Formats: sequence, C-alpha cells, structure tokens
Amino acid sequence: MSQLNITSHQEILHFPKGGKPTLAPNEWQVWGGSQDEGGLPDLDHGAHKVLVPFTWWRSQINSHHHDADVISKTQNGQIGVWFATDDDILKHADVIEAGKQVWPLVAAHFPIFRDGRSFSTAALLRNRFSWEGEIRAIGDVLIDQLLQGARVGFDSFALRPDQKLDVALKQFNLYTVTTQNSWRDKRTTLSA
Repeated sequence: MSQLNITSHQEILHFPKGGKPTLAPNEWQVWGGSQDEGGLPDLDHGAHKVLVPFTWWRSQINSHHHDADVISKTQNGQIGVWFATDDDILKHADVIEAGKQVWPLVAAHFPIFRDGRSFSTAALLRNRFSWEGEIRAIGDVLIDQLLQGARVGFDSFALRPDQKLDVALKQFNLYTVTTQNSWRDKRTTLSA
C-alpha cells in the first residue's frame, strides 16, 4: 500500500441526524495501513484513536494470529475503520455486520473531491447495513460536498484544511424545502 497522508482541520463538522451542525475536536488520526509505518500507531501515547483501512482490518480478522489487542482497543472505542473508494463492502457483508458490533466510527475516503464513490459507501452503510453509528467523510472533503453527504448518510466531516469551518456550518441552512427523500428525513410536502 502506498503512503497515504490524509490531513484535515483539527475540528470536524458534526451533524447528527435530528441535530444541528456543530464543530467538535477531531480526535481520530487516519492511518494508511502501510507496513512501512511500523504497524498500528501507538494508541497509548499521543493520539488515542485511529481509523484503520478496511483492507487492513480484514487481513487482521482473517489472519490466524489476529491481535487480541486490536479487538480490545476497538471495543474500547479506540479503533475505527475507513473505506477506500474501491472497497467492495457488499462483497464483505459478513465483516461489516460483525464490525457493526465493535466499530465506534467508520469513515469513507474521498481521494479527490470529484470522485463520488464514497457517497455510495455511506448510502449503502445506512440503507443496506442499517448502520446507526457515525459515518465520517475524510480526505479531499470540500464545503460543496456537505449537503449531498448529509443526505446520503454522513454525519461528520473532516474537511480539507483550506476549507472555512464558519462557512461550512452555514451550508445546512441554505435550503428550507427538501424535494427528495434522504437518510435524514422525508421530502417536504408543499400545500397548494
């Protein structure tokens, strides 16, 4: 796996279903999963929560010597999973179903803002897998993607560092009428 460097603001935009958008500290580091990095980051010192690649998670769970420490830290809310754009989550439904019991957070990676495959990942997690937990957008996440992301199932966003958080918070107040159903709510019924 090539070196992956995902940077974002020190705060995330958190927009829970039925709630209002707010800023919250970004407590999660995103790990690329490269063996060159020396294995799982040290969670006892420095950052205490890490998002690991789904492919790395699968290899750990499927290995005969999977680390009990990984499972323990996941159950303690320290390890979550992020999905690459080419991860076929439907092919690994059994892993996703098991992960629903332990993952405190999942994320979908946008390698570049114009690649929308991660919108489908969020929608599949919400609609097919009935994921109730937090789904975060990571990577090349722009303000322009927030409304669509919120509609398909994202409820937190780690925006690219050059994006203005104060402007991002205002995006959800731009429209008062919804013409399509979404993960969040039904479309607005207009009276004649």
